[in-house]
Amino acid sequence: MYTVTMRDLSNAWVTVMGLGRFGGGIGVTRWLCEQGADVLVTDKDPAEELRESIAQVQDLISAGKVTLRLGEHNVSDFTTCDLVVANAAVPKPWENRFLRAAWAAKIPVTTEITLAIEGLRARGVTRTVGITGSVGKSTTTAMIHHALQSTIGTPGSAGAGGTQVLLGGNIGGSLLGELSRVGPATVVVLELSSAMLHWLEEGLSPRWSPKVAVVTNIAPNHLDWHGAMDHYVACKQHLIRHQATGDVAVLGGVVAEWRTLTKAEARIVDPAGFTGELALPGEHNRENAAAALLACRAIAPDADEASLRRSIGSYPGLSHRLQRVGELVSLPGTQPVRFYNDSKSTTPESALKGVQAIAGMPGCGLKRVHLIAGGYDKGADLSAMARLAGELAGLYTIGATGPSIAAQAREHLRGHAQEHAQGIQECGTLKEAVDRAWPRLRPGDVLVLSPGCASWDQYVHFEARGDEFVALVRARMDAHR
Repeated sequence: MYTVTMRDLSNAWVTVMGLGRFGGGIGVTRWLCEQGADVLVTDKDPAEELRESIAQVQDLISAGKVTLRLGEHNVSDFTTCDLVVANAAVPKPWENRFLRAAWAAKIPVTTEITLAIEGLRARGVTRTVGITGSVGKSTTTAMIHHALQSTIGTPGSAGAGGTQVLLGGNIGGSLLGELSRVGPATVVVLELSSAMLHWLEEGLSPRWSPKVAVVTNIAPNHLDWHGAMDHYVACKQHLIRHQATGDVAVLGGVVAEWRTLTKAEARIVDPAGFTGELALPGEHNRENAAAALLACRAIAPDADEASLRRSIGSYPGLSHRLQRVGELVSLPGTQPVRFYNDSKSTTPESALKGVQAIAGMPGCGLKRVHLIAGGYDKGADLSAMARLAGELAGLYTIGATGPSIAAQAREHLRGHAQEHAQGIQECGTLKEAVDRAWPRLRPGDVLVLSPGCASWDQYVHFEARGDEFVALVRARMDAHR
């Protein structure tokens, strides 16, 4: 339904749907031009909101290889070209009128990740690790790449061996620029979103699954994109559905029954399988580490296991994922107030795990945690976050879902002590949340941004939300000192 493979792009006219304020279309645009194509980049955002992204392709614009149509999409751009490269994040692409127009005109439609997998296949790359899941996939992906790069990776790139190890997909930049340098020995680690998996399933022939697949867990998420939970689950299952005998599927406990969907050898994640020190807080990160170890051993069976364990255990974490912002001692001899940025928490499940990880730190506990939560409404059930209110030191809600979370929390606490209700603060903005939380912080308390919702109602992306939180906290800390 969706794509037709196009090997020769020289002199082709290609429409790229979405440059992106975060530059999501830059990699594929540059690669298409390298293949000899002329590219029209169309984006609904106006030029002033895309300045940084435009600057990264300005040389191609000046050379006449790239044309921009900004502030709108035009149907004719999708029906008079040789190929459309869609942004995989476009919700319900089967309903999008511009993509439907392309299909009606028999114009092939593809995505950056589909082109990348096609390119890896063409170069003989089979040593692929694909990671998906509702919670923990980014950290697990990063742990796997870090451990493989440290243990078997190319010398000079923090590696001890001689294997090229690449990171891509939802977590990294475009792999298209690396295709000319990869070969059968290359190991590629890919974080794959449900949207990417949808496009890969529809767009590749023969179908594709990685040599080693990792599914961390499954919970309601991105229902605004998929329209239904069944569709979301089915897309996640595409990761393992086309694996062959000899492949490995690493499955978290909640998806253990998925082993019946694949011909691969299933290895079920046991958090107890990863012992020793772990730089990241929380039992959920021990589960991520156990999954990462299983995946590393599957894709690199000759690697030294002790080295893999050390690398995974020492991994410091990604920005915006339980990132320690700092601590502040108000009086000598008292415990510090600590601050954590967990802006990458975009599902209720990830927020709960973040809070539990913070509460599990020595000398903490839920009664010490002040939680900032809320954001864009993806249709997920937020009641579990609301029910935390009575156990926390404070709940400060922001964004589009803030009023709903606060209302559910108050309803849950109806009839309880008044001080619990006072701990529910409907703030709207992140600045207001920090302002309201600050005077309520006591020695030993922790203020954490773990929204449990996407950022798109107020921010370009979760990184911008996290950056603002870090800036607000550090400005307050500097003023206090």
